[in-house]
Amino acid sequence: MKTFEVQFRYRDRNEGTIESTVKLDASSLPGAVAKAAREFVKGLDRKQRFDMNKNGLEITVKSVGTTTEAQAEASAESAAG
Repeated sequence: MKTFEVQFRYRDRNEGTIESTVKLDASSLPGAVAKAAREFVKGLDRKQRFDMNKNGLEITVKSVGTTTEAQAEASAESAAG
């Protein structure tokens, strides 16, 4: 599993630009974006969702690295093989 940092940004009617960053583990970049987007949208109310849809949602993703468990499994497999 890889660790991704997904940042969301949209324009709200009252507060201006709203930013949120989610750090999560996923096997691929599209999976990370989908997972983070679901979590992000669940936390919005009806008006915030409307503002996000109307003004657009900007998504920025960067790979932070692999998790330590995945690194440990890979090193254990290479040592056994």
